[in-house]
Amino acid sequence: MPDAHSSDSADPFETRLAAGLRDAGDAFETDRAALVTTGALKGRRRLLRRRNAAVMSGAAGIALVGVGTALLLPSGSPDAQGSPATSTHASATSSAPAPVSREALLRTLARSLGNGSYSKVEARGTDEGPSPYIHVVFDDGKGKSAVELGLGRVEPGSDEARQATTCPAKVFTHYDACRTSRLADGSVVMVLQGYEYPDRRVDTKWWSAELVTPQGQHVSVSEWNAAAEKDSPITRSQPPLSPAQLTKLVASEVWRKAIDAIPEQTPTATPAPSDTAFGAPVAPTLRSLLPKGLTVSDSSGDDTGFGYLVVDDGKGRSLVQVNVQANMSDVEGDLFGSDAEVLSDGTKVATHQGPGEKGGAGVVMWTVDTIRTDGTRVVISAFNSGAQDTPSTRPTPALTMKQLREIALSPKWR
Repeated sequence: MPDAHSSDSADPFETRLAAGLRDAGDAFETDRAALVTTGALKGRRRLLRRRNAAVMSGAAGIALVGVGTALLLPSGSPDAQGSPATSTHASATSSAPAPVSREALLRTLARSLGNGSYSKVEARGTDEGPSPYIHVVFDDGKGKSAVELGLGRVEPGSDEARQATTCPAKVFTHYDACRTSRLADGSVVMVLQGYEYPDRRVDTKWWSAELVTPQGQHVSVSEWNAAAEKDSPITRSQPPLSPAQLTKLVASEVWRKAIDAIPEQTPTATPAPSDTAFGAPVAPTLRSLLPKGLTVSDSSGDDTGFGYLVVDDGKGRSLVQVNVQANMSDVEGDLFGSDAEVLSDGTKVATHQGPGEKGGAGVVMWTVDTIRTDGTRVVISAFNSGAQDTPSTRPTPALTMKQLREIALSPKWR
């Protein structure tokens, strides 16, 4: 494929990019699942990550060395006139929104990123599957940066929509800054300046922006200060786009038009009440079960299924978290071994005391895991720190194993 500095004026960028994409992975037989993130804190906030995913695997990267916006937007193209990036193969008379090709999506993203070189390009258009997606490695001369964009839909006003644009709690996600704002059209945007590794063992920065419109259109952008999100050397001090530029990028009308062109999926059946997890907010229930003498400084609020409190008995902060899950009988044998305690009503109880899992110095984790005969599982853990990845604040958690057991076995979780 000719490079961007080629003097062949008869070979416009769109033609070369389309040919390169075909040569790189014409079949796209297998999807590479990638979670978009970003934005969600259900359980431990389902970190805002590539939820729109499903990109091709096996497609070789396409080198776009030295490509700039002038070349990405050739004169006469729809994008150059500010129109939505749509496929030239779509029928203008069709009542359905015209499909948006991966080439058009790439042009639109490159226009926002600006001049620079592009490599490891992967993309999926709305005509190729339900999850349009872009991944590039971009270098503006200040170092390589992985940049990803995903497009999708969420139910307007749903818990998923709210979580996608809610800043995560620092109890589980350490970051430098996070801001949620509302645009004039009612869309909500969250911009997070955080890190790829929660324990900061490597200072790879991960900045993301999540936008949800009142109609449920969801745009997610992530960028790193390295050529890959994990296991790649840091190549620049900051990702290429500032928070303001991220906001402008996700707010572009072009992405919304592309989302409108995604084929509608057949809705899945709504599970019956008996098939759903604990429906009430977890934190208030947990709070009602705490022993006297504890003050609460932080809470997961109204999240269901998972919740936490940060408590203090005057001897230091202590994180307490609870998971409530329904229909776990099929994995009961994997979770509860032959040494698990079996109560008179058939409830199984397993306990564990050991070091924390997130790298905090001196942190210990005490856990009581229970499962009822109806498959309802309640797991409660307490730590001797206000967060798992920060140093211990006290010798042991604020709750004893006996107290954790009483809370986990409370009938309130039913």
